[in-house]
Amino acid sequence: METSISRIVQELIDKDVSIQHALEKGYGNYSAIARMLKPMVEEVLNRKVKLESIITAVKRARVTYKPTYDIDATSVIAGSTINLRTDVAKISAEKTRRNMETVRKILSGFARDEYIQIIEGMKTITLLLDQKLVEKVRSNFPLENIIEEKNSLVAIIITSPEKIVETPGCITSFYNTISRMHINIEETLSCSTETIIVLQLKDVGKTLSALTNLISEARNIMGKTKNKLSSKYGNQKVKIGYGLTSL
Repeated sequence: METSISRIVQELIDKDVSIQHALEKGYGNYSAIARMLKPMVEEVLNRKVKLESIITAVKRARVTYKPTYDIDATSVIAGSTINLRTDVAKISAEKTRRNMETVRKILSGFARDEYIQIIEGMKTITLLLDQKLVEKVRSNFPLENIIEEKNSLVAIIITSPEKIVETPGCITSFYNTISRMHINIEETLSCSTETIIVLQLKDVGKTLSALTNLISEARNIMGKTKNKLSSKYGNQKVKIGYGLTSL
């Protein structure tokens, strides 16, 4: 009977890449994974199963997870660099005609070196700006029907090679890395080669560490790829399309 439970758990893990990744990287909680698999195991066996039996099966499961890499996306990630902008504020308001006109006045009334980003949705409009500019906006460019206002945010700005514009999977990799840390993204936008991710200050340390590891891993992969190509083609010049820039 235990063999049947172990076999079913192994099959379920083999079909779930996220569980494989969690076990392979060591951040997966055996009890949490077992609780998630328990209803599926019971459905297959058509009977109740003790949680402890499933936990044991999860611990014994073979993890054959081998991540697949798209060489183009990996090269873009490898060539990316990270910058931080602290003291960022967020103001969200209803998208009314009056507010749209006010936003146009805001953009024309600020200097080029002052940080301000506009995110326009179907029903709302959001301003990301230097915290020191908030009072200026309130006094000179008051917005109506404000929905949300937050201060002390941080913008993580990931600058990537131009190739990111036409390479799928790059931005998803950034988001997935943050999501796996159970970190909430306050706002995000993409401007050509820049991916801007706005977070609460308390989440910046973990996010920066996770993104740095992602980029470092991509650079290691590209370095190994270059070495393999160099070995294959001998003294011929081998070029990998990314820049080895420092964080």
